[in-house]
Amino acid sequence: MMKQIFENQVALVTGAASGIGLATAQAFARAGASVALADVNGLGARAAAQALVDGGYQAIGIECNVAEMEQVEAMVATIVSTFGRLDMAFNNAGVQNVLAETADATVDDFDRVTSVNLRGVWACMKFELQQMRKQGNGAIVNCSSLGGLVGGAERGTYHSAKHGVLGLTKSAALEYAARNIRVNAVCPGLIWTPMADQMVASGQGEALAGMTKMIPMARHGRPEEIADVVLWLCSTSSSYVTGQSISVDGGFIMR
Repeated sequence: MMKQIFENQVALVTGAASGIGLATAQAFARAGASVALADVNGLGARAAAQALVDGGYQAIGIECNVAEMEQVEAMVATIVSTFGRLDMAFNNAGVQNVLAETADATVDDFDRVTSVNLRGVWACMKFELQQMRKQGNGAIVNCSSLGGLVGGAERGTYHSAKHGVLGLTKSAALEYAARNIRVNAVCPGLIWTPMADQMVASGQGEALAGMTKMIPMARHGRPEEIADVVLWLCSTSSSYVTGQSISVDGGFIMR
């Protein structure tokens, strides 16, 4: 754990009510940052933030649907009015697609998934970068996926959006590399989160078990293992790293 390396800094985590987002927000708080936990589940975000406050940390919870531009703009404004700045952001909010072959996928599902997983990341970056540009510093980490690096049958909608996140990451990294703002991405493999629980509940348990067998480390990952990489990418320890996509997947992508 990176003890107090983010003292007097402010971090934003989207999709922070559970799973990878919650673990990362908690890690930022423990490392000394003031943290804004944002989620479409406003009650969950506020409850998670209150738990941190009760533990002696600085945190606020914000209800935000990243698919709605006005809500994203208001989210960043709230953070700046509360804490005075924004130093780090983990754009993590995401949804799964309805499993369907490309010929059978619906436009409604395509629009639903891309509005969160791709346009939502773009919207968050837009307003985060406006603030960081004013400050003259910042670090952004976008959450892509193994699905941003490989294809997946019946998952084309999800995978296309996650591939797009890497394009956004590299392009923004180029734009701001000389302005003390770094932009990177993490590509989580099979991490056990509430989203994984939902996949099991929808009948995908066998597929997940099969995927686990393909992981060289022979286990699924923990949300905290993603959080550790996000914090590293936001810290001065990675000060010469930008535009990268780091797979955190137990070695899966080596295959």
